[in-house]
Amino acid sequence: QVQLVESGGGLVQPGGSLRLSCAASGIIFSIYDMGWYRQAPGKQRDLVARIISGGTTNYADSVKGRFTISRDNAKNTVYLQMNSLKPEDTAVYYCNAYYYNTYQRNYWGQGTQVTVSL
Repeated sequence: QVQLVESGGGLVQPGGSLRLSCAASGIIFSIYDMGWYRQAPGKQRDLVARIISGGTTNYADSVKGRFTISRDNAKNTVYLQMNSLKPEDTAVYYCNAYYYNTYQRNYWGQGTQVTVSL
């Protein structure tokens, strides 16, 4: 059974920081591309950051220079360090695990709420 369990969300003031974690089980973590997505009320779910199995990263333009994605294959965990948070970063953040070769697998976590407000 595959599980992606996010943690680290919460309420933070503008300019503050949070670190999200996503612990994976039931998959060969090291071969999966891992990503963080977010969905604000009434909006679509968008990619925030992704780190492929080889370690290359990419980011949405809106978070470049503020957010950092990283992974620890020994702990089956992916992280999202979020600095200089803005009210527009408020959303539910979802962890994603994706693998494609001869077959495709795509898994989602349950989401963690991040609220940036005074």
